[in-house]
Amino acid sequence: MKLSALGRIALATGIAVLTTAVLPGTPAAAAPVKRKILPVLVEFNDASFQFPDKVKASTPDTYFGAKSDSAASYLSELSRGQYTLVPAVPEQFLGPIKLDLSAAGCPQGKINQLTREELTKRGLVAGKDYESLSIVFPAQKTNCPWAGLATLPGPTTWINLYGTASGIDVVGHELGHNLGFGHQGRVKCTGGNLGACKSGGASHTTIMAGGYRPAGFSAPEMIRAGWLNGGASLKVTKSGVYTLRSLHGKGSGVRALDIALGGDRLVIEYRHAAGNFDAKLEGVHAYRVPKDSYGASSLIDTTTADKTATNNAPTNADAITKLTDKASKLSVAVVSSGGGQAKVKVALNGDSLAAIDATPSKSASPTPSPTPTPTPSVSASASTGTEAVTDGSEPVTELGSEELTAGGGRSTVLPLAAGGGAAVLAVGLGFLLVKRRRKRA
Repeated sequence: MKLSALGRIALATGIAVLTTAVLPGTPAAAAPVKRKILPVLVEFNDASFQFPDKVKASTPDTYFGAKSDSAASYLSELSRGQYTLVPAVPEQFLGPIKLDLSAAGCPQGKINQLTREELTKRGLVAGKDYESLSIVFPAQKTNCPWAGLATLPGPTTWINLYGTASGIDVVGHELGHNLGFGHQGRVKCTGGNLGACKSGGASHTTIMAGGYRPAGFSAPEMIRAGWLNGGASLKVTKSGVYTLRSLHGKGSGVRALDIALGGDRLVIEYRHAAGNFDAKLEGVHAYRVPKDSYGASSLIDTTTADKTATNNAPTNADAITKLTDKASKLSVAVVSSGGGQAKVKVALNGDSLAAIDATPSKSASPTPSPTPTPTPSVSASASTGTEAVTDGSEPVTELGSEELTAGGGRSTVLPLAAGGGAAVLAVGLGFLLVKRRRKRA
C-alpha cells in the first residue's frame, strides 16, 4: 500500500452488516459492464490537501490510467473485459470541494452526505450521471483508523489519503467490497479433514485479504461477480477427474469446480502465473463457501507453512493435495498440477477415489455458475463502530493487511437505521488487523 509511514494501527473488532435489501447478483452470462465512477476530492473547513496539485494530477491515473495498476485496468484484466470502470465526467474527477465540516472524529457519514449534496447542486444525479462515488479526503486531522472504507455491496468508497496518491491495494480492495466481497479468511484443516477445521487468519490468494494486488481475486469472488461464465465455473454433480485451467490465464476452459458440501459449497481453483497476476502463487487451492455466500468464502489450508505476501514460503505452500468430508461423503485429490493446468479427482456420494479412472471426465458438461445471493461477511472495522450512510448500505473498514489474525469471540447484534431501510449490525470481537504503513516510493 503506497502510504506514508505513520506507525501501526490495530483494529480489534469485526463488522458484518445485513441489510433488508436484496443483495445484487450478476447473471452467469451477463453482458460486459461499464460502470461510471466519480472520484471526488473533498476538503474540510479545518483541513486541506498539503499538495493539492499533486493530488489532482495523480487521481486520474489512480482510477483510469493506462498502467496495469489503475483501478480500471486492474478490474478489466481480472474480469477479462467483463467489468470496466469509466469516468463519470470528462475531467475524470471533481474537486477539491470544500465541505462545511470539521475533519475531527472521522465523520464518514457526514462526508458522504455533504459530498452528495454538493454533487446535486452541480446537477449530477446519482444512478444517472454517476453509478459509483469514491470520496478522497486528506487524512491529517480526521484520525480515521483506516486507509479505505466501502459499502458492501454498494456504490460508495472513502479514501483517507496520506501523501499525494493512493494505490490499487487500497482502491482495488475497497472496490472489491462494492462488488460484494468481504475479507477472505483462512481455515486450518489438518490433514485435509474438512470436518476438523479451525479459523486460521487471513487468506493470501486475494486482494481482499493478505494477497495484495498481484493475487487479484479468488475463484469464489469471481463467481460472485459473474465473471466465470460460459463454462468457466463447473458445478460438479458426478464423480470423475476434471481439468482446470489457471484462474487468471488466457483462453477458454474450466477455471473453477463448484461442489456441494452439505449446506455449503466447496470451490476448487488452480493458480499459476498469468499476466499481471499470481507470480507468487501456484497450485490447486480450495475454499469453503458458507450457504452460497461466495463473497464470504474462506481459504482451506491443510498445511503448516502458511503462505503470505511477505514471507518466503513456497508459492504452493497452501495448495491442497487431498480433502475429505465424511459427513458429505466427499473426497478430492489432486492428480497433477503445473504448467498452466491441473487435474483433480472428485469422488461424490461415498465413491472411492482409487476407483476413479485418472482420465479427465468427458461426460460432465460444464455449466455456468449460478447467480448467488450471498450474505455479508465479517470484516475488520474501527472499534468505534460505523455510521449509517445515505445509500442504504453500511461501510466496511480496514487498512488492508500484512497479517490478519482471527480469534474466537462473541458477537453483539444491534438494530441500526440505514438510509433506505433497517439493518442489523453485528459487531464481532475476533478480528485484529495490523498494517505497516509503508512510505510512498
